[in-house]
Amino acid sequence: MDFENFWNKALSETQIIRTRVQGLFTFTETHVPYIFLCESSVNEGDTLVRKGEVLVERPALILPPNHPKFEGFDFTEQEKEAALVDFLLVRGVSLPSLRYNNKTHSLDIFEDKLKTAIGHYKELLLGQEDVHTGLIVGPEDCWQYSLLIFICTQIARNADTDIRKLLEKFKKKE
Repeated sequence: MDFENFWNKALSETQIIRTRVQGLFTFTETHVPYIFLCESSVNEGDTLVRKGEVLVERPALILPPNHPKFEGFDFTEQEKEAALVDFLLVRGVSLPSLRYNNKTHSLDIFEDKLKTAIGHYKELLLGQEDVHTGLIVGPEDCWQYSLLIFICTQIARNADTDIRKLLEKFKKKE
């Protein structure tokens, strides 16, 4: 499967069940924990649970030219970083020039259907009053793309805050 097929599949099948309530930091790095759920391709009827976090370094809007770095996303040789960035740019997806470092902490099996797993993890995050962790559902074979879609939505949600903070910082310098 090539970039386009993975990307289209992730776009059509990714669901952001619960966004990160707390925004990204404008001038410093942000740890964005996530729980990614997908139907297990090995154990039919079970759910694969990928827990991790993406370190988003300085997600401000005004940055040098677009040359993002992706670490820990397990892209294959075919999906070399430069080719991936070019692929996304052609489709109008421009990521700020910063680093995205994914660290998968665990891969587990939830022994029930995806719908049940979604309910379980929604309740778990709500019960823990966790405002930092996102809950994402997507296809197992292109989880990296689903994770990028999630991170992009977080950056886009933060745009108003980033602009306000950048203006405040600029006014303080005057």
